Amino acid sequence: MADNLAAQPSRNISREALERIIQRAAELQASELDTGEAITEQELLKLGAEVGIDGRFLRQAIYEESAGPRAPETGFVARWFGPGLVGAGRVVPGDRAAIERALEQWMTEGEALTTKRRMPDRTVWERQKGFFAEMKRGFGVGGKSYRLAKALDVTVVVTQLETGFCHVEATANIADRRNGVATGTIAATGACGLVGLGALTLLSVPAIGLLVVGGAPLLAAAVAPVIGTRSQRRFAAEMQLALEQLLDRLEQGEIKARHQSGTRGGFADLGAMLFDRVNAEVRRAISESSEPRRRLPGG
Repeated sequence: MADNLAAQPSRNISREALERIIQRAAELQASELDTGEAITEQELLKLGAEVGIDGRFLRQAIYEESAGPRAPETGFVARWFGPGLVGAGRVVPGDRAAIERALEQWMTEGEALTTKRRMPDRTVWERQKGFFAEMKRGFGVGGKSYRLAKALDVTVVVTQLETGFCHVEATANIADRRNGVATGTIAATGACGLVGLGALTLLSVPAIGLLVVGGAPLLAAAVAPVIGTRSQRRFAAEMQLALEQLLDRLEQGEIKARHQSGTRGGFADLGAMLFDRVNAEVRRAISESSEPRRRLPGG
C-alpha cells in the first residue's frame, strides 16, 4: 500500500478536501482502536500525540465538546423575533487572572459598563448609570459605539485550559428589548387590523374611499411584523458582532497590551481623557456654585 502511494504523482489538495481527508482518516484510525464505549481524556491526548495533533488543540476541542452549543429557544417570540441571548466564545492566549483584569478595564472604559455581579466562575456587567455616563455613550466619546451597553447585561466566563491559554465566553442578554419589540409589534398589528376591519365593516363610503380608509390600516398591520422582526434581528446581529470584536481584541492582544502598559494612546483615548476632564470641571463648577447658596440664610 505504501509503495503504491509513493509511486503515485504528488497532487495539490484544497483546504476543503484537506478537512474531509483528515476527518475521514481520524474515523478510520478510531475504527481500528479497541476503545470500547468510551475513552479517557488522557488516552485521547496520547492518541493525538501519536498522530501528531498538538495537545492544546485537543484540549480545546474537548472543552468545546463538553460545553456544547446553547440550546435554541422555543416559542413564538423566539421564532419570529430571534433569540433573547447572543453569545460568542473563543480560545485566547493568556492566563485567567491577566485576562480578567484586562476585561475589567476594557468593560469599564471601552464599553461604559459596571460590575453587576462577581461570582467565582463568571462576572456579570451592566450599563453605567448617571448623567455623565449617558453623555459619554450619546456622544460616542473616544470614537466608540458602546454597543454592549445596550444589552440588559453581559456575562463573561473565563476558563483556564492550560498554562498560557483560556477559553472566554461572552453572552449578552437582549431578552428585554426583544420582548418589548415583540409586544409593541403585536399591539400595533392588532390595533391597525381592528381599525381596518372596522372601517371596512361600518363605513358606508364609495369603493375608492373604502380602499383608502380601510386598506391603509390593514396594510400597516401586515407590514408591522416584518419591520419589527427585521429590526430586532438586526440588533441581535450587531450585538453578536460586538461580542466577536471583543474576542478579536483579546485574541490579538489589543486589550492585553493596553492593560500591561497602563497608558493611554491615540486620538480615541485622548478624546476620552478630555471628556473625563470636562466632566471633572463641570462637577467642580456645580459644587462651587452651590456653596454660596448653602451659606445664605434659609438655604
